[in-house]
Amino acid sequence: MTRILVLYYSMYGHVELMARAVMEGAKEVDGVEAVIKRVPETIPEEQARAIGVKLDQSALIMENVEELADYDGIIFGTPTRFGNMTAQMRNFLDQTGKLWTRGGLIGKVSSVFTSSATQHGGQESTILSFHNTLLHHGMILVGLPYSCALQMRTDEITGGSPYGASTITGGDGMRMPSANELDMARFQGRHVAEIAKRQSGG
Repeated sequence: MTRILVLYYSMYGHVELMARAVMEGAKEVDGVEAVIKRVPETIPEEQARAIGVKLDQSALIMENVEELADYDGIIFGTPTRFGNMTAQMRNFLDQTGKLWTRGGLIGKVSSVFTSSATQHGGQESTILSFHNTLLHHGMILVGLPYSCALQMRTDEITGGSPYGASTITGGDGMRMPSANELDMARFQGRHVAEIAKRQSGG
């Protein structure tokens, strides 16, 4: 059985919805088990509640970075923060030094999806800069190929690029992922799962 982990951080629920779509796509592949988890919140609870952070997400929190080595493929989701991943995701990944030392993630399949407030708010740079960490771990990078023609749409505002699925939240954060964006997320999950299955001999 090929094991896929969808690991994300979501402050207001946009990436959470994308993560669930990614997991749905991965589960469509026979012989694949897909699990969804999230990284720990680093904002103190009282402050988080005051700014409207969505704390009641159903995905379990991954407390131990060593668990990453248990999966054949990992699909990471993070909102954009000034063209980079969130501090919460960065904090989690910065704890993977022992995994790096022993090469625990070498050869595993990886992929990234994201969100930003605006169409040009750093979606691509967030994914590309995320790749640096994955390459240091020796992971295999998978994006969103143009066989996913959904990213070619020009009749509506939509995220998505060859680097990965994405969504646009709007300046006030009120826009949730569109059907097209969620379909791209499903495609990415399915695509990564298929590659991880071949890579793991499944």
